[in-house]
Amino acid sequence: MLNRTVDEEIKLIKYYPNYKTALPWYQDLEVCKQVDNRDTVYDLDLLKAMYKYLNRNGDLYYIKYKNRLCGDVCLQPDGEVNIVVAKPFQNKHIGRRVIREIIQLAKEKNIQEVYAEIYSFNTQSRSMFESIGFQRVDDEKYIMIV
Repeated sequence: MLNRTVDEEIKLIKYYPNYKTALPWYQDLEVCKQVDNRDTVYDLDLLKAMYKYLNRNGDLYYIKYKNRLCGDVCLQPDGEVNIVVAKPFQNKHIGRRVIREIIQLAKEKNIQEVYAEIYSFNTQSRSMFESIGFQRVDDEKYIMIV
């Protein structure tokens, strides 16, 4: 798994332990609610466990925007996509640009379908995935055939 260039502003950096940078993304209660429907923030142990699982089971990258790490994205072998963009970097179309690159990665890996599980209250993520062509197939699942 190599680093990937999304565009002139965004690069995907293969995962390496960088908890000092990543932990603040998961200590934003609103972000934790959006991605995990949690009413508490992550602690260091939970962050490490999540990254260990995702890295072992998928292609895990940090999102680097204008030379600053600002989130992470993972493509799992079954086509599930997980993405987090830190609050200060949201609404800059980073997510949709990154997901387009992840779709390309899925094609390279011969994954036929990518999908995201998105909570019904997370209208921001739902809109983002729909804007790039994902279709809602049930209350919380969005898919795209690649």
